[in-house]
Amino acid sequence: MHQIDASGIRKVFDLAATMKNPINLSIGQPHFDTPPSVKQALISAVEAGKNVYSVTQGIPPLRDALQSRVTAELGHSDRQTFITSGTSGGLLLALSVLVNPGDEVVAFDPWFVMYKHLVTLAGGTCRQIDTYPDFRIDLNKVRDAITPKTKVILCNSPCNPTGYVATEEEMKGLAQLAAEKNVCLISDEIYRVFSYERPFVSPARWNDQTVVIDGFSKSHSMTGLRLGFAHGPAHIIQQMIKLQQFTFVCAPQPVQWAGLAALECDVSDRVADYAKNRQFLLNELGNDYEIRGSGGAFYMFIKSPRGTGSEFTKRAIENGLLVIPGEVFSQKDTHFRVSFAAEKATLERGVEVLKRLARS
Repeated sequence: MHQIDASGIRKVFDLAATMKNPINLSIGQPHFDTPPSVKQALISAVEAGKNVYSVTQGIPPLRDALQSRVTAELGHSDRQTFITSGTSGGLLLALSVLVNPGDEVVAFDPWFVMYKHLVTLAGGTCRQIDTYPDFRIDLNKVRDAITPKTKVILCNSPCNPTGYVATEEEMKGLAQLAAEKNVCLISDEIYRVFSYERPFVSPARWNDQTVVIDGFSKSHSMTGLRLGFAHGPAHIIQQMIKLQQFTFVCAPQPVQWAGLAALECDVSDRVADYAKNRQFLLNELGNDYEIRGSGGAFYMFIKSPRGTGSEFTKRAIENGLLVIPGEVFSQKDTHFRVSFAAEKATLERGVEVLKRLARS
């Protein structure tokens, strides 16, 4: 644990709690409320006494519904689905099952803050591939990074923190390279519904050994309810279920019933709202800042106009604007992350500060 630093994001959250009326563009979760039908399903499950353990792999109705969708999309005969305690729980299980001490995991820099630390927890080493300045996946760099110790390639599209959405060519190439090298590909697809410029594609389409991590937190604003799912080849999924039995035990049962209701919700209107928020920021900030990626999720990874990302973040906070320094997600300290999961009025206040900082 002494090799793992406290989360830089958590430090910003703690700071926000001490500020009066901050302009908070740091939060990594939807600003809209959980759909009413999902809340009602949760309440009904609690009142019906469904407050005990479920089977480790999840309640059959939810598991079966997800399995049907996964099978329809991918058509893999050996692919199994189970319910996890959040996508973070799914990532922890997958990396713990696949990585032994001394093994290596390839990840793309910038990366979701948890990746490097979960690899460390499993005793592995994270080999980070630089994707600056446009955050594309360079397959030649991936091939060069793979060694006999490589057990996993970890990808995230749409990406947190950059918002980059990988192309079909990139995903297909990555999937085929992983298969060629007999390396497990883990695809973190938690932001898959938030893709604004081109359709989301899963690398599992071209590699049936891919382990997919997904969930309800971002699409249905259920971050605090801790409900995710994973699917992949049976021989890996069975080991993940075994480990879940001896760690998380199961996802909270009432929340699983809420997840069943969530599958019937149309969230396209929320996605459309975030598409508008994204375009607003691009229109307002495009002349003052270098913005790459930003085709999905609800983040922009913006280059600091001068100085380091940390120095810029400090100046922003002094002006009442909360953003996340890029070094939290990267070996470099050149950028900062903005979340546009916020009300329009909050974005307008944030834009005003960002313009002033760029021009001062």
